[in-house]
Amino acid sequence: MVDQTPGAKMMYLIKRKPDTSREELVAHWFANHMPAVIKSQKDAAAQGRLHASRYFATLYDADAQGEHPWDGVAQLWWPRPLPKPKTGFGSEPRDTFQQKAKPYFPWATREYVVMDGSEYLSTEPLTLNAPYPMTRSGFFKMSFLVTAKPATRYDDFLKHWLDVHVPNVRATMQAVGGFRYVVSHSIDPASEPYAGMAELYFHDASGWDGYRQAIKPDGMERWVDGERMHVLRSHTEMVGIP
Repeated sequence: MVDQTPGAKMMYLIKRKPDTSREELVAHWFANHMPAVIKSQKDAAAQGRLHASRYFATLYDADAQGEHPWDGVAQLWWPRPLPKPKTGFGSEPRDTFQQKAKPYFPWATREYVVMDGSEYLSTEPLTLNAPYPMTRSGFFKMSFLVTAKPATRYDDFLKHWLDVHVPNVRATMQAVGGFRYVVSHSIDPASEPYAGMAELYFHDASGWDGYRQAIKPDGMERWVDGERMHVLRSHTEMVGIP
């Protein structure tokens, strides 16, 4: 059994507007948006108000067709789930990043760190500029945005995911040299586009190749809608609050 991380892991999937380039979105995300988020959370903490304790973002690579189903995801760890607003963040932009991104909504999840591997992922602050945000690379990450089939009984699905699928993936990761494995389950999966997310880290692409050859079926296909699921690669993360 894998212990749940206390609190809620809030996800914010990011997609740029059609007239915005990928490079433009990322530049404004790192230079304008992340510093403001970092400051707001530190100010809230100093005032004793509810705040996120950690803040990371993943930048997704283009798919085989050169498209970005999602450009990235921001992840913030809060003491409890945040309510979903009626309109998405950025509907009324507060910075240039939100002018360039489509409005986005919070996605509340419960996190399970199956394999930590944090020793392979640096969070060392910068020394020649503001300490954070900073970037890190040197890994090969696969993210699975898992969509359930219609009429899924989520209690059964999520239990199978943790009790059967997680041990299968963990053993395969260990066999091929994967070093970090994190699962995040939707707190209210019936109202979200995805039932959850799995994040698998390897040292390079050969680890992922080995994983695909070694992984064995374990029954997840009973619930997972493979046609609507997104499988995304990434090589870069941004660290706002380690």
